[in-house]
Amino acid sequence: MATGGRAAPSRNTFDRLTLLSAAGGPLPGRLAPAQRRLAELVNGGPLSLAEAAAYLVLPVSVVRVLVADLVDLGVLHARAPVPRAEQHDPRLLERVLSGLRAIR
Repeated sequence: MATGGRAAPSRNTFDRLTLLSAAGGPLPGRLAPAQRRLAELVNGGPLSLAEAAAYLVLPVSVVRVLVADLVDLGVLHARAPVPRAEQHDPRLLERVLSGLRAIR
């Protein structure tokens, strides 16, 4: 089993869009096969957790556990996704401003 029977990661901060990158340096010799495949995959360039799961043909929940282990070992870095700047409709903002002016 890829996770050693564990169903929950040691950290609960990873979502599907978490960006994974290699920490650099040699891989520890004690990695499980699935951990090694994930570390090698991410070594080719940053990937989201969902992309890594798709390449590994594993459920996202399993990859979350693997990622948590590899982050704890210092093999991977994980970064939360940067939220996209909200696009505001200028017409809506004008209506809100007009409504605020009408309150005076």
